[in-house]
Amino acid sequence: MTSLPLAGKHIVVTRAPEQAQRLIQELERSGAEVILLPTVAFEAAIDSVPFDHALRELPAFDWILFTSQNAVRFTASRLEQLGLAKTTQRVAALGPATAQAVEELGFRVSYLASQHTAHGLAEEMKAQVQGCRVLLPHSDHADHQIASALHEIGARVTDVIAYRTMAPEAIDQAVLDRIRAGHVDVIIFASPSALHNLAGFLGIGDLVKLGETTQFAAIGPTTARAMRDCGVRVHIEAEEASATGLADAIVKHYHDRPDPTRPA
Repeated sequence: MTSLPLAGKHIVVTRAPEQAQRLIQELERSGAEVILLPTVAFEAAIDSVPFDHALRELPAFDWILFTSQNAVRFTASRLEQLGLAKTTQRVAALGPATAQAVEELGFRVSYLASQHTAHGLAEEMKAQVQGCRVLLPHSDHADHQIASALHEIGARVTDVIAYRTMAPEAIDQAVLDRIRAGHVDVIIFASPSALHNLAGFLGIGDLVKLGETTQFAAIGPTTARAMRDCGVRVHIEAEEASATGLADAIVKHYHDRPDPTRPA
């Protein structure tokens, strides 16, 4: 009987529990032992006034653009708290995971964007949003590249902080010790914040050194770029920024390189 492609592999998932389940299922389906070590946590924005103002003016927007599952989750939650109906405006979602969250939380996806870079996304959506009012809810850690790129193509963008991203109050020291000892095969990063927070717990020097024996996987180009900027090696990068895309990339990596200590 053929063994599963990730049988015997110990893979650390650094996503928050509410975001990790699909990824865990995909990895376990391929035979991996998954170790959950959340290095990010999310809370509502400290100052919700700009976000609330935008949500109360929602009918005046032509589009609402969701670039993450959390943006959808916190928007839906805040609308409910304010007693406002979910938007009937056109909704664009960045990637399949965000689109799924949009549908699950009662919105309807009008456009599914496939580009995961700011200018790629803006160019892809140019015909849809040029001259339109676009609401862009995001994390307090988000950069302004997407908003700037949309402005450049003639969209009128209101970008507001919907939630904040932070390190968890506590982390599993036993898992950290296991990572330090090199007793895991892969560490997955699904955001720059997950990377930076783990570096804070381990020390950036130790994290960089760990890349000599442990494989680091990035969910997409933004996270991969943040890793390289910190001197952290990117062994695996998903072609599609989704749980399935990330799991497939890890399977392919081990199929192409059965020996995890060989250079990637």
